[in-house]
Amino acid sequence: MVLGTVVGLLLSPTGAALVPEELADPIADWIALPGEIFLALIQLVVVLLVISSIVLGIASGGNLTFLKKVGLRIGPYFVATTVVAVIIGVVVATTIRPGDYVDPLLVEQSLGEPGGSVLTRPVMDDVSIPERVLSVLPESPLGAVLDRAMLQIVVLAILLAIALLSIGEERAKPLLDLLGTIQAVSLEVVAWAMRLAPFAVFGLIAQICIKIGVDAVLGMSAYVGAVLLGLALLMVFYLGIVLLIGRRSPWSFLAAARDAQLLAFSTSSSAAVMPISMQTAEEKLGVRRSIAQFIVPLGATVNMDGTALYQVIAAIFLTQVFGIELSSGELVLLIATTVGASIGSPSTPGVGIVILATILAEFGVPGAGIALILGVDRILDMSRTVLNVTGDLAACVVMDRWIGADLDEESPDEPVAVSA
Repeated sequence: MVLGTVVGLLLSPTGAALVPEELADPIADWIALPGEIFLALIQLVVVLLVISSIVLGIASGGNLTFLKKVGLRIGPYFVATTVVAVIIGVVVATTIRPGDYVDPLLVEQSLGEPGGSVLTRPVMDDVSIPERVLSVLPESPLGAVLDRAMLQIVVLAILLAIALLSIGEERAKPLLDLLGTIQAVSLEVVAWAMRLAPFAVFGLIAQICIKIGVDAVLGMSAYVGAVLLGLALLMVFYLGIVLLIGRRSPWSFLAAARDAQLLAFSTSSSAAVMPISMQTAEEKLGVRRSIAQFIVPLGATVNMDGTALYQVIAAIFLTQVFGIELSSGELVLLIATTVGASIGSPSTPGVGIVILATILAEFGVPGAGIALILGVDRILDMSRTVLNVTGDLAACVVMDRWIGADLDEESPDEPVAVSA
């Protein structure tokens, strides 16, 4: 990571500029090739891994009691932590007011950027709440897989697991054995990809530093600082949860989560880190396998606290830049909209900027204003992905402490449905 940063700044046109500007981008793309291959391998198996892990995680509980205990707690928990993240973002953005530090010339340049008005069109259809609820259920399993609609895939996996538990162990065993094999194959492909991980980290970090450079970061330093401060406060909140509810040392938690956090920072993708997150939860944090296999894939889809915090700070920042004063009622609406938009957002790089455009359209911010924050979006995307992954691991620790002992007491001698 350090080497990639140094090489990127040496080659960046706004850094040491050791190569001509016209060569910088092609070199960045070649350097990032191992990272792109790494992400492609992960994306190749992520859908199969999500489905098999969730089904096997629920089936490992042996009955529907496990799903009821985990589901009735993890849903409100995810919503509550997302609300806390958004409130932290609102407090930071309204206190620091980063939009007041932006040079008006920078705003004019951003609005004049070619193609900057592309985002003025709505990026999401204006549909009713009942239609949104209905859209969570996949009309076609194959369609959900082809579209990579992760929330629909998670719902499909949960329904499949419930059905398998309902028909009895003997009839469910063939499909569970097949899913166990699919999971093992998927994890083997992930193991191959992990051999590229050091080169992927180097290449992706170097590419970002070459293309972003230092000028973009310096010009938006107040905004970048506000987002990073908000993310740091959210990290403190997670560590407090781990200490008070999970009864774990925050330092040992951070030491265990380090590998997953570094990979999250490099790839900007919760989905890419999901296998490492499950391994970290089980092997380094000692979380029960059934809980880790259920919560980590689910969290990678619906637990986007870092993204929610970023979105609300970015939205308030742009309203400040364009002189739009938000009333108390509008702030509440912004919080509710951000929480809803972050749940179920795809766990892939850059998706936050698309969701943000939808949120801003409701408050009268010009769509072209997104160009103002595009320059630093990737570095912030990397940072907020770290918080998304940390939030999933914290949830595993909390749920393991909260309900793990109860599950052991209810079925101490029950065999696991499928051997790993």
